[in-house]
Amino acid sequence: MLRFVPLLTVTGLFVLSLFGLEAAPWLVVISVILGALVLLGLYDFFQSRHTLWRNFPIIAHIRWIAEELHPFLRSYIVESETEGRPFNNEQRALIYRRAKNVSSVEPFGSHLDIDKPPYEWLAHSIAAKHTADDSPRIHVGAPGTKQPYSASVLNVSAMSFGSLGAHAIEALSTGAKKGNFYHDTGEGGVSRYHRAGGADLVWELGSGYFGCRARDGRFDAARFKDVAQDPQIKMIEIKLSQGAKPGHGGVLPGAKVTEEIAEARGVPVGETCVSPPGHTAFSTPIEMMEFAASLREMSGGKPVGIKFCVGNRWELLAICKAMLETEIRLDFMVVDGGEGGTGAAPAEFLDHVGAPLRQGLVLARNALVGTGLKDHVRLACSGKQTSAFAIASSMALGADWINTARGFMFSLGCIQSLNCHNNTCPTGIATTDKGRQRGLVIADKAERVYNFHRNTMKALMEVVGAAGLEHPAELTPRHIMHRVTEDIVKPAHRAYDLLDANVLLNAPEGTKLANEWAMAQAASFRPLDI
Repeated sequence: MLRFVPLLTVTGLFVLSLFGLEAAPWLVVISVILGALVLLGLYDFFQSRHTLWRNFPIIAHIRWIAEELHPFLRSYIVESETEGRPFNNEQRALIYRRAKNVSSVEPFGSHLDIDKPPYEWLAHSIAAKHTADDSPRIHVGAPGTKQPYSASVLNVSAMSFGSLGAHAIEALSTGAKKGNFYHDTGEGGVSRYHRAGGADLVWELGSGYFGCRARDGRFDAARFKDVAQDPQIKMIEIKLSQGAKPGHGGVLPGAKVTEEIAEARGVPVGETCVSPPGHTAFSTPIEMMEFAASLREMSGGKPVGIKFCVGNRWELLAICKAMLETEIRLDFMVVDGGEGGTGAAPAEFLDHVGAPLRQGLVLARNALVGTGLKDHVRLACSGKQTSAFAIASSMALGADWINTARGFMFSLGCIQSLNCHNNTCPTGIATTDKGRQRGLVIADKAERVYNFHRNTMKALMEVVGAAGLEHPAELTPRHIMHRVTEDIVKPAHRAYDLLDANVLLNAPEGTKLANEWAMAQAASFRPLDI
């Protein structure tokens, strides 16, 4: 019976408060509170869905409250500076400070355990330099591409309108316009809010072909051509998979297809639309190259690339073989890390499907360098890269530029409440709720987006200068030192066993990719049986 003591106590106090109302009118408030608790206790006692509530009326709600508050209490009270996930306090604080344009220096030494693997550091130079250029860029465009693009080395990664609210999308685009970096639209199409900010846009085409979708869900060439020739769109990105849920399709329920979302995605208002796991416009590596070539032509010669999370290694090598066989070059590849991103996904996909960013980047770099394609095909990567060192280390390992989504979300004011998929984002970023979006003032947050990019680029160039270089493209794997064990340290080209140029063409049998190279075929994503 002890478990019913709270209910009996509250009931008794409620009855006593009623008898005292005439003598003490202020007891009205207490009576209302106690009465509400009595009703809650009675509901708990008679309901049948929750065992704890039924056995421990009223008091069992403490567990529910604690469970709801657990992420916040842990983040703000329990965790150290470097313990949190997905982003720890130190990482978030760095972004907040740079977005607010205040000093991001740290006192009294590093919080990292620098004596334990896989710690990495940059090998600086005695002949360090001061670099005046705080806006390094990279040329994107394979030979013959009529409208090559000069991209910043840090850009806004793919986030669709609908996943993010209108205010957030417009603030990102406005900040990107001011900072002269691009904004990836995400697979949800080019919305009016992407355009409103005026930024350079990269149009991402997923398997749903939103923005150029026929009634049957397939690719519509005429609609694509109409949208792609917009001068604000600088490049086209074919999304093969995303790090949050690679190989997993999606369904947008009709109830969520508002007029604005229907306009961006090119679908009827209120109609459920499906994104299949794979593309219907092509089914082989060679067909993919031909599709990319057709998109380049229909867009007026704009760079066309692919975005993917690394899965089967022979498939990436098959794409390289297709480029060699057809002599059609992708303008760029974007490797997405399997660590997840802004999109919600099943736990199994977040935790165990797709290669983590570093392994995916190394494989893509080896594939392009080993086949002699790296000089023509630019390589970018997207994932948890928000500091100057994270950017520098990825560029040293082969990336030509970096995209980040969550980094720019933090610059907008994201507090990592983990409610991105519930439409209840407290900061008005990952929600379509207009009442919550009201708190996000576009002009103010756009300035913070701009500040984060500008200050991160400034920090990157200080790191580059410390290495004795003038541009991050000059970074090589030898500039990054990787702790393999507590006692063994190797430069990155040895730690990651990076391939030499053209080795897959000339002597693949001596490489770690020998089997996968033999399995890969340009005519199919299926492996050859060897």
